[in-house]
Amino acid sequence: GDISGAHFNPAVSMTEAVSKKISWPTCAAYIFFQIAGAVLGVVIANLMFDLEAVNVSQKVRTGPGQFLGEFVATFGLIMVIKLGSQFQPKRVAVLVACYITAAYWFTSSTSFANPAVTIARSLSNTFAGIAPESIPMFIVSQLIGALAALYVFELLLKVETSNE
Repeated sequence: GDISGAHFNPAVSMTEAVSKKISWPTCAAYIFFQIAGAVLGVVIANLMFDLEAVNVSQKVRTGPGQFLGEFVATFGLIMVIKLGSQFQPKRVAVLVACYITAAYWFTSSTSFANPAVTIARSLSNTFAGIAPESIPMFIVSQLIGALAALYVFELLLKVETSNE
């Protein structure tokens, strides 16, 4: 985290670029490697379980409830990161881990909350997979959730600073 900022998620990197904390070229590089790393991780996981390295998922995940679940999961993730970074910077990693674990249980989508993971999970025809045709709306929902959280966070900071 001290070296890279712990960028594992394109939605997080995008919010950092929108906030001008990283440049857009840096964001693009992060996103390339995030997707590559997630795909490599799924290939390795498939091989560990004696599956074909690439096994395209047939698990359709669609509908308003699933998309709302991804919006909520990603909105919450960005809020946890932003609020944690602002008020408890040494605890951000633990806060994120706890949030993602909880979001798995309280969202209808099981909280992908990460476009790179969404893409990679399309290569695993297991209970964790997502059919390729389900990917676009999952990612749209994640990015809208991330941007909405960034807007709400910045709004909350303005209220906080105006009350001081």
